[in-house]
Amino acid sequence: MTGPSAPRSHGRLALRPSAQPRDLMAESRVAAGAWTARVITLFPDAFPGTLGLSLTGKALEMGLWALEAIDLRPLGEGRHRNVDDTPAGGGAGMVLRADVMHRALEIASAGTPVDRASWPTVYLSPRGKPFTQAMARDWAQAQGVTLICGRFEGVDQRVIDHWAVEEVSLGDFVLTGGEIAAQALIDATVRLIPRVLGNQMSAEEESFSEGLLEFPQYTRPPLWEGRAIPDILLSGHHAKITDWRRGQAERLTKQRRPDLWRAYCAAHGRDPDEDREL
Repeated sequence: MTGPSAPRSHGRLALRPSAQPRDLMAESRVAAGAWTARVITLFPDAFPGTLGLSLTGKALEMGLWALEAIDLRPLGEGRHRNVDDTPAGGGAGMVLRADVMHRALEIASAGTPVDRASWPTVYLSPRGKPFTQAMARDWAQAQGVTLICGRFEGVDQRVIDHWAVEEVSLGDFVLTGGEIAAQALIDATVRLIPRVLGNQMSAEEESFSEGLLEFPQYTRPPLWEGRAIPDILLSGHHAKITDWRRGQAERLTKQRRPDLWRAYCAAHGRDPDEDREL
């Protein structure tokens, strides 16, 4: 493919139109080996979006990770570049064509490893398995990920099967397209890449890192609207502070996410119905 079908790249890595996608890992010494997200979308201008802000945006400019948006429209059929058609068997809406998506996946797969663990290919779908922090950690340890942003009624099942695409869901709700979900999944993954956050302890202490929700956080002023910071946090006794935070995390998880609490207890040989004071 030539011209507009070439991926649009963001950050330190810039692509020029070519017959084949350029090897992003060799574009810049700074970005050599950088984790890369390739996003197949009808709306490439939606990227980088919020990913270009704050720490993820700074890391993108530094070349700690790279982002490519592959525009689906120029790969469409006919004079009008049609990318969808009516559902076989009837029904409402439109379905993204298998042949068009296949062309996009061919572009997205250029230069990627065969091993899917090293470069997952994912369709953002409400029927997929739920995205988790553990999945984000696995993706962050890979070389990159390809994300398919669906539209309309979804993608022709044949291309999903042909490419053995993994289906992943952001949650039990439906969006008009996968672009917002893609940004959320990329953000969750990129922040786990070394040097992106700056303080890696932040990623180690936050919600889901150990299967628990995060403990409550406080900062100045010590007294606000009659509410004081818990005395233990001002005591300077780090062992007691750690114990308090662990207890708070367990209490919150048990109250708000019984599913996570049961999984945590199973992993640690504990009874989820124990009367232990939390």
